[in-house]
Amino acid sequence: MALLGNLRHRPARRLSQLYAGLVLYGISMALMVRSGLGLDPWDVFHQGLSERTGLSFGTVTIAVGALVLLLWIPLRQRPGLGTVSNVVVIGLVVDATLALLPDGGPLGVRIALLIVGIVANGAATGLYLGAQLGPGPRDGLMTGFVARRPGWSIRLVRTVIEVTVLALGWLLGGRVGVGTVAYALAIGPLAHLFIPVFAVPAADTGTATPDAAPDVAPAG
Repeated sequence: MALLGNLRHRPARRLSQLYAGLVLYGISMALMVRSGLGLDPWDVFHQGLSERTGLSFGTVTIAVGALVLLLWIPLRQRPGLGTVSNVVVIGLVVDATLALLPDGGPLGVRIALLIVGIVANGAATGLYLGAQLGPGPRDGLMTGFVARRPGWSIRLVRTVIEVTVLALGWLLGGRVGVGTVAYALAIGPLAHLFIPVFAVPAADTGTATPDAAPDVAPAG
């Protein structure tokens, strides 16, 4: 994959879809944060680091994404435009949304924020992966490990990485709750639903071939 990906095929749709997906992803993260009911494993880690460092949630998200991207080097992974954009755009959008969005308030409102956030996260995953301009840094970390260790399944690598970052995030003070469980249960089926819906058909065959399968973890 070239750094900027192949933009000769349907560039307007793919670029608009990529950035719509990344913006929606940042908004969905902010909704889950404001629900106060628990976050997905990577965001528990981001929140824990934010609490410890005093940096904003979005700044930590960008910094972690950049550090994870550096881990691609020994794995011989090559980023696309979507990969680089993922690192920057999501963090900026989540900070902007958190600045505009008040805390959830009553439990009913917080539950609604959580549900909308999880569904929006699934749709955002389908949008940005379907644009086929490169997976997020965390997705590439997992697929890179699998490529270098053929005997390891992507489910095993995903589980090990997510359990590790979840444990670290919890120890750092990130919020683990019912939202963490709900996200874990829902995001796979949601990604399975939305990725085919938004996948851009390939130029030669007319079929859709997203860069990442629903089994990889969203979150960029």
